[in-house]
Amino acid sequence: MIKYIPELTDIVLEEIPDKVTLAVEISNCRGSCLGCHSPFLKNDIGEELTPAVVDRLIADNFGVNCFLLLGEGKDKDALLRIAAYLKDKYPRIERAVYSGRQEVDPEFYEAFDYVKVGPYIAECGPLNERTTNQRLYYHREDITSRFWHKGLDPNR
Repeated sequence: MIKYIPELTDIVLEEIPDKVTLAVEISNCRGSCLGCHSPFLKNDIGEELTPAVVDRLIADNFGVNCFLLLGEGKDKDALLRIAAYLKDKYPRIERAVYSGRQEVDPEFYEAFDYVKVGPYIAECGPLNERTTNQRLYYHREDITSRFWHKGLDPNR
């Protein structure tokens, strides 16, 4: 079972390039990032994310074209079942997952269109900094550089 935090579910525009993304925070995080912005997500909290919940979230958020799981939880099989459900029932909505691990299991790249890997390391910075250790892949292609907007960094 994977659990999500309903009150933190929101539409975001900057997590996945060029997508109107429904971001769903997953609890039971296995990461241990120093300076974590959401340490409460390490706890077993929230509600179960089921196909019925996915249906309701998509119905309540018309116009989304990407469904993002912010975290993996501790039940990989349940996570992959949700990805498969999304792919089968909503083929026009892309699937994304953010993992704090340096590497994910190969089946993640089959189940999700977008896969972000890498723990947050403050001195490396987030995805929008060229020094980041994190990577975002789209169908196994590293697209991290799409976050590096010209004009924001005078050293470019």
